[in-house]
Amino acid sequence: MASYSISEINNIIKGELIGNTTLSIESPEEIQKANSNQITFIGSNKYVKFWAESKACAAFIDYNVTISPGDNRAFIKVKNVDLAMAKVLDLFNLPSPVFDTNIHPTAVIHETAKIGTDCKIGANCYIGKDVELGNGVVLYPNVCVFDETIIGNNTIVWSGTIIRERCIIGSHCIFHTNVSIGADGFGYRPSEDGRQLVKIPQIGNVIIGNYVEIGANSCVDRAKFSSTIIGDGCKIDNLVQIAHNSIMGRSCIMAGHSGLAGSVTLGDGVIIGGSASIKDHTTIHSGATVGAGSGVMNDVEAGKTVLGYPAQDARDMLKEWVAVRRLIKNQ
Repeated sequence: MASYSISEINNIIKGELIGNTTLSIESPEEIQKANSNQITFIGSNKYVKFWAESKACAAFIDYNVTISPGDNRAFIKVKNVDLAMAKVLDLFNLPSPVFDTNIHPTAVIHETAKIGTDCKIGANCYIGKDVELGNGVVLYPNVCVFDETIIGNNTIVWSGTIIRERCIIGSHCIFHTNVSIGADGFGYRPSEDGRQLVKIPQIGNVIIGNYVEIGANSCVDRAKFSSTIIGDGCKIDNLVQIAHNSIMGRSCIMAGHSGLAGSVTLGDGVIIGGSASIKDHTTIHSGATVGAGSGVMNDVEAGKTVLGYPAQDARDMLKEWVAVRRLIKNQ
């Protein structure tokens, strides 16, 4: 098990060291659960009250926190506690599952597929016709990559994920378990006699940029024509639905259970809260935020925060809630 002194950790974080501890640090932990060989964090004065009872020997603290560490305990004062803790979590991160062989003998790889150097392909994977895998791609067991798909360098695909034909995936992406990329978009129209539904063929594909991460059981549907596009650096939580022909700009965030209907456009840096839903053919401009559980029916201006169902300016929505509460109390 790896362990570090408080000085070694501070050399990595480059914060302001306050106090000292002779105890070695073996892992990070929550302030109320930490033992004497663990480091924790205090992101605001709200959590200062837990420090006296905590057994942690050290903590990252925000510059605005005013507290002394105590005997044989230390603080590392930083501008951003979350980013400092992220570096320490990476320091103690456990290794990924081991491949006994780079390509498992049960993997099925079409003769026309091109496999880059240092790729790892797990048991029962399927690689279709004319697929191209860049260097260092990792496919864990039971991944399917169908015909003419291209995957960039150092992308990691976890078990159960299916990537349909003609998709283009960038480099350094991470797809967690059971992700669906490139399944049919949801398109139906009533038949001429009105007695059944006619399926609209979906002949497009999905294009995903670099450094995109997609959580477990999320779906990105292929376009009716052209492409469904996810820009560089987007982070998508578990159980998220991205419908056909939607376009996400760079570094967007979608929290769990949120969804984009067909042909939605997100600008750069858009944040979609958990369980929020976005109506089809809607544009949410760069830097906007959609609150959790909201339903967006109209375009959202750049940098604006909307909330509620139907979603509106967050300040107006909060004023309405206050007014309703007052009305109820006065009855």
